[in-house]
Amino acid sequence: MREHLLAVDVGTGSARAGVFDLSGRQLARCVVPISVHQPLPKHMEQDSEEIWTAVCGAVKAALADSGISAAQILAIGFDATCSLVVRDRNGRPLSVSETRSPTLDTILWMDHRALEETEYCNAIADPLLERFGGRLSVEMQIPKLLWLKRHRPDLWAESAHIFDLCDFLTWRATGSEKRSHSALASKWGYTPEAPGAPPIDYYRKVGLGDVMDRAGLPALSQQPDQAIGRLCRTSAQELGLDEQCLVAPGLIDAYAGTTGLFAAGQRPSVSFDAEAVLIAGTSSCIVRLSSEPVSGPGCWGAFRDAAIPGLWLTEAGQSASGAFLDYIVTQHPAGGIPMKARHRAILDGIAECLASEGPDFGLPISVLPDLHGTRSPMSDPMLTGTIAGLDLDRSERSLLRLYWRSCVALACSIRHIIEHQPRRAGAPKQLLLAGGLADHPLLAQLYADATGCDVFVPIDRDAVLLGCALHAAVAAGAFSTSAEAGSRMRYAMKHFPPSPKRQQALARDHALLKAMMRHREELAALASPQARVPDAISLAI
Repeated sequence: MREHLLAVDVGTGSARAGVFDLSGRQLARCVVPISVHQPLPKHMEQDSEEIWTAVCGAVKAALADSGISAAQILAIGFDATCSLVVRDRNGRPLSVSETRSPTLDTILWMDHRALEETEYCNAIADPLLERFGGRLSVEMQIPKLLWLKRHRPDLWAESAHIFDLCDFLTWRATGSEKRSHSALASKWGYTPEAPGAPPIDYYRKVGLGDVMDRAGLPALSQQPDQAIGRLCRTSAQELGLDEQCLVAPGLIDAYAGTTGLFAAGQRPSVSFDAEAVLIAGTSSCIVRLSSEPVSGPGCWGAFRDAAIPGLWLTEAGQSASGAFLDYIVTQHPAGGIPMKARHRAILDGIAECLASEGPDFGLPISVLPDLHGTRSPMSDPMLTGTIAGLDLDRSERSLLRLYWRSCVALACSIRHIIEHQPRRAGAPKQLLLAGGLADHPLLAQLYADATGCDVFVPIDRDAVLLGCALHAAVAAGAFSTSAEAGSRMRYAMKHFPPSPKRQQALARDHALLKAMMRHREELAALASPQARVPDAISLAI
């Protein structure tokens, strides 16, 4: 009897695998780290063979821990970051690295090498841009593809398979060239309703008229509720599974989390416009679901069927959140290595300080957290961050103060993004939270207080993995719809209501964030080569 599911979530720094039964019970979970290489500023790369090896190791370990045999696995699902994998006509890796390292065939989603290409794409008028808030992001695939064609014509001439990472995983698992609607609609510009078609005219306008051949793109995206195929013999052996295991279409990782939270999380029932999903990990994604398309500046979408079949999805977010906190830890003299245990210890220490000193702990430090640019409310990869109020203290307490004020800035920035979403999206009253920043109750409460929303966090579930498993169950035919699957795979969530007392303090912090945004503009004007000295002096005064 095949009544179990495997889910694989490939994030920025690790591959995670989970085993679930059809009631949503999580039987096992395993994490295997993967490397990130940064040979040049703004260049961030990975090795897809290392990623696949990590996936196989995580799947085998999770399967062993679960006590389930391969013959009991009905289907496997994959979700991943929107990184770009480049292969030749024989399926072999092609190096995207300026170092020419032969194994570095993957441009990480965080890579910002294609800034000029992004501006070029955004300067070409086309209705496609309206689906991305008026501007493509440097994190999306079209600018990266144009960079490859312009800067690596040798690679471009050899390439025949260029994948979104989740589609690379299903290709590696099955040998099928089918591509997921989740990735093609949201990152490649395919039309928003599944099955989506490629934006051929726009590709030609930006100089990518040959991309269909160079990337091996399909004429239509794969329906989300239809399996890609079954595991091929080689991949079944590498994963420790069998060839009867079905493979679901890939998902963008944040959309897998959205599926898990929205479809299966137990909380009060509210309308679409009263609820939002926040996947807070290396970056943070705010996802809204609706029965009709909602779009606007600073939003990606709307895309239908990108997460839950039949529903429209609109996304906004921060380019760096967990990555920003990692940066704080690594840069501070008392920081150390930013592993999960270190972050938890820091947050535990902050909780003690807040209990004894109150909400002013950490002042006068103020933080503008845009160290990797912004996605919303305006997509601008060139924006930078600021930290004010520092002194020469190098102690652990100094780290706690800076880390907490950084967390406050991230949470206030989420409020700022929500406030600038299209009116049609509605003002959320409930926030469903998952990702690495959902692991500590202090941060869940902070998001509740900063946004004024009732925050709900999964109890004893990895929501991203569960969403990927739920998606696989529907694609394999175990359930007819995501709603049916969610009702069977229901799990409990912990409620964090906003605190009126903390909201008063955070109103001040939100005002500080907006003041720092204004000051950033003033400083940029002062630093501009075109600024005249008298005007600059006047502005400063």
